[in-house]
Amino acid sequence: MTGREIIQALHEGRRVFSSAIVGMSPQWPELAKKTGIDFVFVDTEHVPLDRTTLGWICQTYQALGLPPVVRIPCNDPFEACKALDAGAGGIIGPYLETAEQARALVGAVKLRPLKGQRLAEALRDRKTLEPELADYLEKRNGDKILIANIESVPAIENLAEICSVPGLDAVLIGPHDLSCSLGIPEQYGHPRFDAAVRKIFSIARSHGIGAGIHFWTDMEQEITWAKAGGNLVMHASDLAAFSRTLKTEIDHLRNQLGS
Repeated sequence: MTGREIIQALHEGRRVFSSAIVGMSPQWPELAKKTGIDFVFVDTEHVPLDRTTLGWICQTYQALGLPPVVRIPCNDPFEACKALDAGAGGIIGPYLETAEQARALVGAVKLRPLKGQRLAEALRDRKTLEPELADYLEKRNGDKILIANIESVPAIENLAEICSVPGLDAVLIGPHDLSCSLGIPEQYGHPRFDAAVRKIFSIARSHGIGAGIHFWTDMEQEITWAKAGGNLVMHASDLAAFSRTLKTEIDHLRNQLGS
């Protein structure tokens, strides 16, 4: 799907599939394309990528028609613009907790290249944009996806306000950080964690934006949550899939052949 098609699907509640891609081999993008995912999740928050490397990654996936959505290191509009300048097809804002943070990223992702007072005016009221400028911005930025990582109790408390910010396309739960914020680290089967996931999905979908969780430990649980309202299916990563599959196969070989 194109960026515009992904955005439309997220808002309409249709399923969008993705996975985190860490591998840097030049063969990796073509393999990712063949999996049938709709976009790739490129992480610069926890993965050490310099701007040049990020540029090559983004340009390669874009050339294959697979939008690279980049999680920036922090919720700084300048970091978002740097990733977009590298060729990102969208931005994921990490550990986002307030509507103001979401609004600032909307400015960077949906209203580039406006800055300063002109940007502040447009964020307050899009009607301040001249028709020609509004058309230009929509053509330039209308395919850029904006997703907010929801990873804490304060984020849940502010979620209705966050989801009301025009220009936000989806929320994505970061399960590890959320479980720690809830005081139940890595207890993804805990009733409080399950309730938090369902609450986040419910609030997001009621505001007409996409909702998902980046999950990798239990596919059946992932399916259950998706059926409970998560239309953004962010499944695992190339690293997790490689490790899990190779371990399974090596264990099978050892059992059949002996150590």
